[in-house]
Amino acid sequence: MTEIAAPLQPLAFLLGRWRGRGRGDYPTIDSFEYEEEVTFNHVGKPFLIYQQRTWDTSGNPLHTESGYVRPVGTNGAELIIAQPTGVTEIHAGPLERRTLRLVTQSVGLSPTAKEVRAVARTLKVVDDTLSYRLDMEAVGEGMQFHLEAELRRE
Repeated sequence: MTEIAAPLQPLAFLLGRWRGRGRGDYPTIDSFEYEEEVTFNHVGKPFLIYQQRTWDTSGNPLHTESGYVRPVGTNGAELIIAQPTGVTEIHAGPLERRTLRLVTQSVGLSPTAKEVRAVARTLKVVDDTLSYRLDMEAVGEGMQFHLEAELRRE
């Protein structure tokens, strides 16, 4: 594997493939459970490649997104995401003890995308477990819980 770029060292704890289960809820949809796979990889440049996909408990695909994580000094990061639903997100936030607290700086919407105004993502790694929470402000609702999951490194 390519050697990790020095600026990426603070984010190296994210590297790998992670799998697990999560749950979702929002006022405009029924509550649900899902399975998920997330990968963080690198090619020797100062960014991580991010890929995510989810499926329901019967194996039917639900969501996917991809993007990049870029370090900001030794204690912050930016996350740039594109989704096939027509939503793009640019996040920034601090890194503290293997916990990233990211909030959207910008949300882009294609003409057919559902309205998303803001997203907040918290990712935390303890040993070989990545847990996250995603809060969202969308479709006329205020910022509130939408997703959470616990994934294990494979």
